[in-house]
Amino acid sequence: MNMIKIPPMDKKEYDELIKQNFISRIAFKGEDYPYITPFMYIFDGEFLYFLSTKYGKKIGEINRSPHVAVEIEKYAEDMSDYKFANLQGRIVEVEDEKDKKKIKEMFIKMIKDRNLSNKALAAIGHSPDKSIQLILEEDRTMVWKLVDLKQIVALKNP
Repeated sequence: MNMIKIPPMDKKEYDELIKQNFISRIAFKGEDYPYITPFMYIFDGEFLYFLSTKYGKKIGEINRSPHVAVEIEKYAEDMSDYKFANLQGRIVEVEDEKDKKKIKEMFIKMIKDRNLSNKALAAIGHSPDKSIQLILEEDRTMVWKLVDLKQIVALKNP
C-alpha cells in the first residue's frame, strides 16, 4: 500500500494562509501536559503579534517557558480543502510603547475590517459594550510577538 504524503506549502503559500486568517492556537509546554489556547493575531508580513488579557493561565505558561508552537489552519467543512501552518519559536512581550500602540492600532483595523462582533473584545479584556478605541486608551492588554522561529511546517491537501 502506498502512503500519500501531504504536500508542503512554499513560503508564499503559507504567508498567504497566515494573512487570510486571524485566529491561531498557541501550544505552551505546560507543567504535566501541553496547554493550548486560541489567540487572535495579526501578521505584518514579517512577525505574528497577539493581544491577550493580563491574567490567566497563559501568563504563567509564558513565564515558565516562552517556547511555543503556533498553529494557523483553514479547511473546508467537508475537508475537501485544508491547509495548516505550524510555527515554532518564542513568544515575547512587546514593551516599547510606540510599538505597542502601532500593534494595537493594527488590531483595531483588523477587527473593523473583518466586521468582528464586539463580543470578541472580551477575549482581550475589554467590555463588548464599550468602544473598540479603548484598546488604545486603556492598558488592559498585553502585546506579544513571535520571534526566533526554529521551524515552520506548512502543509496542504494533495
